Amino acid sequence: MPYTLSPDETYGLDIENTDYLKDHVQSPDRWILNFGPAHPATHTTLRVVLELDGERIARVTPHIGYLHSGFEKLGEHHDWNQYVCTVSRMDYSSPIVNDIAWHNSVEKLLGIDVNPRCKVIRTIMSEMGRLQSHLLCAGAAALDLGAFTGFLYGFNEREFIYDIMEYVSGQRYHPDWTRVGGAWRDLPDDEVFKRMVKNFIHVRMAKSLTDLESLLNRNRIFRDRLEGVGAISMEDAIAWSLTGPVARASGVRRDVRKNDPYLCFEDNWDGQGAEAVKFNVAVASAGDCFSRYLIRMEEMKQSIAIIDQLIDKIPGGSINVGADSKTVIPEKGDVYGSIEGTIQLFELVMHNRGWDVPLGESYSCVESPNGELGFFVVGGGGKYPWRARCRPPCFVNYQSIAKLLEGHQLADAVAVIGSLNIIAAELDR
Repeated sequence: MPYTLSPDETYGLDIENTDYLKDHVQSPDRWILNFGPAHPATHTTLRVVLELDGERIARVTPHIGYLHSGFEKLGEHHDWNQYVCTVSRMDYSSPIVNDIAWHNSVEKLLGIDVNPRCKVIRTIMSEMGRLQSHLLCAGAAALDLGAFTGFLYGFNEREFIYDIMEYVSGQRYHPDWTRVGGAWRDLPDDEVFKRMVKNFIHVRMAKSLTDLESLLNRNRIFRDRLEGVGAISMEDAIAWSLTGPVARASGVRRDVRKNDPYLCFEDNWDGQGAEAVKFNVAVASAGDCFSRYLIRMEEMKQSIAIIDQLIDKIPGGSINVGADSKTVIPEKGDVYGSIEGTIQLFELVMHNRGWDVPLGESYSCVESPNGELGFFVVGGGGKYPWRARCRPPCFVNYQSIAKLLEGHQLADAVAVIGSLNIIAAELDR
């Protein structure tokens, strides 16, 4: 063993009770280091207690709770549309994906199949969210290791994604755009939206990916800091229930878009025999930090290919399901021109009104940038969820941090944490 602690002593610690340090001291040089929360790499929300044997990490005890928001409990006090403003805050690096995931679950509970136009636009927006998250993660991976230029190359392009989000939803950072059965508003202009997206994926993203790969892929310092660091085998990745790029970097060929398809990732998404969008699932085998970086770079290329397949095929018609469902705000013409439309608008927007959901439960998941993001929803027959529970990918992936770090050097901690792309708001909900 490269360190003085044996693996079976790794778990079951009560870090608040320092007496445990007296029980297993095998070296007089043991040092306890609090890595975070006041550390740039932990974003003031993570605390990782490290036991060091010299420069070697001998024991890791992760702590969460520095960003406790009670998101899941809030779901019991917000109606089915209001809660979208909360779920988007769980993953603030790609909030639009959370919006879509939540309303996919609610629509499954209600048995609502959204219109083809809504499916296409949601698919495009979810892949834009994937680009948004992966650009940040790839850039931050370089920044955490001291390469500020790589961070700028990745982060700069996210501003143009914000422009697209603002055009579609009216808000840059937290779109809060989806609604049960559709969206709060349709695209202002289809052609303008197409031009913005095409320019971004074909011009700006193409150059950004080329610049990032030229700067990092063959950079000796970058590769030496990532290759062989924080590796986990395919068997262990499955045993730890890891998902997303972290799992696929270890050879786990699972992607919710393929294994449990939704929106335009399933065949016959338009009800007229349309084929599912085509893309390749990026898989590596080394399972280390560098593999996780490469997976995210390849996934960005696949996201561009997905968007490119759909951007010229946005169907016409309404983005919302029919008004007879009583779950969506009617068209303005119906509101101004009929008493039924006026009454429906009143019922939906008034604080103490709304529509009742039948008794039942459902679970639906999407492939978020960090892995499987699912919502378990229980309808209690009222206007609010009886229970709203989340399966956040970061919470599940973060549990493996001790296994990934122990035995490595202290300097490797930043690289490993960065490769997991931990979003702290998902940890303690």
